[in-house]
Amino acid sequence: MEHSCSGNCGSCGGCAKELVLTPMEMDMLQTLAQIPFLPVVRKADDMTPVYLEDTRYTREEYSLILACLEKKGLIDIDYRQSLSGFDYSAYAAFPCHGTIALTGRGQTVLEMLELQGFGVEM
Repeated sequence: MEHSCSGNCGSCGGCAKELVLTPMEMDMLQTLAQIPFLPVVRKADDMTPVYLEDTRYTREEYSLILACLEKKGLIDIDYRQSLSGFDYSAYAAFPCHGTIALTGRGQTVLEMLELQGFGVEM
């Protein structure tokens, strides 16, 4: 994955070789470790991802979690392919159906966390 930025991105992991994850992002990665493909939807005129399969966090929080994980290169959100056989009836208000999956980088991060644990930054 090619990376270029001004060096002020903070937590994408490309410049400082450090990746900062929130507890909510960690939870979502753990969910994807257990279920490799999850449903995601969006409105036709809005690229904000919507995930309704879990209620630990609000819809808005999940949208932010997914957007951050995608920006960090840990997940892929693909609206070109929906989950085969999945009942999207709870998502009837959203015409664009897709999937969420870990990227290779996301899988590597999960493996590293499993082997090495993680540090907590205060």
